[in-house]
Amino acid sequence: MIIVPILLTVLALLVLVHRYLWRRLVRDVSAPGGWYRRLGTGLAVLLPLLSVGAVAGGRLLPLAAERWLAWPGYLWLAVLLYLTMAVLVGELVRVVWLRIAAAREPKAAVGATECAAAPDDPSRRLFVARTVAIGAAGAAAAVVGNGAYGVLRGPRLKQLTVPLAKLPRRAHGYRIAVVSDIHLGPILGRSHTRRIVDTINGTQPDLIAIVGDLVDGTVPELGPAAVPLRELRARDGAFFVTGNHEYFSGARPWVEFVRSLGVFPLENDRIELPWFDLAGVNDLAGTAEGQGPDFEQALGDRDRLRAAVLLSHQPVTVHDAVRYGVDLQLSGHTHGGQLWPGNYLAELANPTVAGLERYGDTQLYVTRGAGAWGPPVRVGAPSDITVLTLAALSA
Repeated sequence: MIIVPILLTVLALLVLVHRYLWRRLVRDVSAPGGWYRRLGTGLAVLLPLLSVGAVAGGRLLPLAAERWLAWPGYLWLAVLLYLTMAVLVGELVRVVWLRIAAAREPKAAVGATECAAAPDDPSRRLFVARTVAIGAAGAAAAVVGNGAYGVLRGPRLKQLTVPLAKLPRRAHGYRIAVVSDIHLGPILGRSHTRRIVDTINGTQPDLIAIVGDLVDGTVPELGPAAVPLRELRARDGAFFVTGNHEYFSGARPWVEFVRSLGVFPLENDRIELPWFDLAGVNDLAGTAEGQGPDFEQALGDRDRLRAAVLLSHQPVTVHDAVRYGVDLQLSGHTHGGQLWPGNYLAELANPTVAGLERYGDTQLYVTRGAGAWGPPVRVGAPSDITVLTLAALSA
């Protein structure tokens, strides 16, 4: 199986990165046998084990136990990313600093009883190593701390106007609240859902669209965390489509549970609102279970003279949306990259990573999502809830 060599490669890379950081942040800045050397060595072993446990815990442990691994394990993965980047930048700083110091060093006079320290003086190298290590650790902590604060305080509200050529004049100003990638799990729970519900209700939208990846766990574990969704309020109701993460933990139970909360699932289906058609398709991850997206079922027999809004978790389905004459597709999935420079990787697999773009006669809007997967940290991709105001061109 191809998954085995991939896992082995990832584990080997994890070991090599931690060994590199141990050398630069522990060995090079401390004396053998000292308390700092012992503590740093212990953390270099413990932290990667916690991270592996956090990633694997979702499939092996109950939620209550998973929480003990998720917080330190996932946070360390975020710290690891930016600490490694900072230390690599520090390598350049180290070289430049030592060369400048060497160039400024006066040459020792022949026969002099005293002379300045040699350019490669160990005390100088130790000072530079410690300064770089402190700077790298401080930078990584600041970046991750700020990114975690952004996730835990809740998503910010975005407003965007989207003109639709087929939208009737009487629907001008229709408002859709779009939220995706809430990712309820071992870190983000009921209070996170409450913040999202309060934010959405405060905008008084006409319709609410939940575009997949609501949860990372089963209904028995996370159902209570999702219960505040029952209080969502919009004139034309709240609607839901599955994301890939629903299929990791059982999509069918979640579809029925969401329905019991008064949120209407669109499973390769559509409803005809007075102003436009609202359709939704299952996520691509459901294909392996025979529950994948069916655009023909959702959109095949509709009146194409009417405007159509499609809920589809993954942006890549926009090409199908174009073929079926969809005017506006609402998606999530990408998290906007979540952790810079992850946005560049997300661009390789998604036509749009965040924001509004046009593909033929179809417009695609991708929200960055309201939560976070893995590390509860966002850098360069703040979480959001978006209120889209539809505009009729004839208005």
